[in-house]
Amino acid sequence: MNNKISISLSSFMILSVFLVLSSCSNTAKKSNKKEAQETIFASDVTPFFDEWKLILGDGSNVGHANDFEHKDFFYTASDGETNWVVYKTPNAGNTHGTSNNTRTELAQVKKWYPETANDKLTATLKVMNVSTTGDARVAASYAVVIGQIHSADGHENEPLKIFYKKFPGHTKGSVFWDYEINTAGDDNSGRWDYSTAVWGYDLSVVGSGENTYPEEPKDGIVLGEEFTYEIVVKDGIMSLKFTSEGHESKSFTKNIIASEYATKADIPKQTQALFFPIGQDGVEREIAYTGEGCFFKLGCYNQTNGKSPEVNKNWCSGAETHGGDVQKQYEDGNYAEVWFKTASISVSDAAVSNEGYFTKNDFLYKK
Repeated sequence: MNNKISISLSSFMILSVFLVLSSCSNTAKKSNKKEAQETIFASDVTPFFDEWKLILGDGSNVGHANDFEHKDFFYTASDGETNWVVYKTPNAGNTHGTSNNTRTELAQVKKWYPETANDKLTATLKVMNVSTTGDARVAASYAVVIGQIHSADGHENEPLKIFYKKFPGHTKGSVFWDYEINTAGDDNSGRWDYSTAVWGYDLSVVGSGENTYPEEPKDGIVLGEEFTYEIVVKDGIMSLKFTSEGHESKSFTKNIIASEYATKADIPKQTQALFFPIGQDGVEREIAYTGEGCFFKLGCYNQTNGKSPEVNKNWCSGAETHGGDVQKQYEDGNYAEVWFKTASISVSDAAVSNEGYFTKNDFLYKK
């Protein structure tokens, strides 16, 4: 009788231990599953990544960025109230295509033709950092491009680049947009940009010395300040709208299928002062971007690099790069970082595959 009771108690204890262990195991599994579910990806914040391929700050093309993150370049962050998508890239590293500049940036998988387009891109963002070093006389120093229209054909020029730029020591930076001519002829070396200020300065405002800066803009945007841009291209006309709380809203239009700059006499004084001294004095083909497939870009295209200003005084910054060491650049502020709160894209039915652009440029990245 006692033996039977002993055996029963032993069986009960073994069963109890098993149930406890099983319960712990199930709890751990549930906890791990819950933790996995709580990971917030960029595609949870802006669920439109089927429309893009993502280029990282190491020059690689990771394709569609659904349920993807890279802690050096592309991830999400919270400001305590809102989740944001972080695009981050150093002053130097591997670059995509023929560019001298690193980027963590989305490139649209389809292209559309300006003359028949009805396409739209909107974004709400804040710039968190631009490079702390560079040559103040160089137009692109301390700047980042946060949105673009890019041509996939011909010279692959850019009818739109939206910039944010802030000089060291300034609290406020500038937002401006550039139109790059679609150079006439086969030689694209004469291409140039014409810049228009939104808040603060345009591209042409530079320092008088390497470390001498202009006066801080009175109506600028500070790091961490939220603003929105909207780009619409319809029937050959590019329409832009910029809004930010506490700032005057600004709207612009530009015909991108009929050139304003088809003769030397048409070239603006701003361009003559900025680009003529370095031999960039070309004219645009009369039909501008007509017949070329164009596409949107969005993200963090760092305009500050380590190349000597002697190479090009507008685009080569001579900034600190630590030999391309990404972490060292991040440690002392030599990088660009942009947070996107919302973004959306509308693609017309006439848009077609942009795969040819990626096929060509994915194999041209610079190490």
